[in-house]
Amino acid sequence: MRKIINLFILGILGVLLMFMIIGIISFYSASKTEDQMPIEMVAFNSLTDQESDLIPVSPKDSNVKQVPVNDDIQESIDINYDKDQVYAVTFNNTATVTTGNLVVYVGLDKKTVLGKGFTSN
Repeated sequence: MRKIINLFILGILGVLLMFMIIGIISFYSASKTEDQMPIEMVAFNSLTDQESDLIPVSPKDSNVKQVPVNDDIQESIDINYDKDQVYAVTFNNTATVTTGNLVVYVGLDKKTVLGKGFTSN
């Protein structure tokens, strides 16, 4: 009878230990993903009121592409940026009579806004 009680207590402790490990892993994973804001939201949060007013629907109505830094992009981004790629977040339906769609350039860390520009018409 004593062996059965000991096994029962060990079983309960094992189950509790498993739940604690699962809880710790879940908490760590959830906190890690909360820190990663979508690139289009990083770009949207950098816009002025006038620029955000150009977006008719939602910041999610955008295209995100990793593109090489060319001369046109180099003119629009931070001069200290030394990587050869950036994320270009192009907000759809933001073109005006004089400009193309609004583009925000975000670094490869997916957090740093490097600059803004417009697509060519």
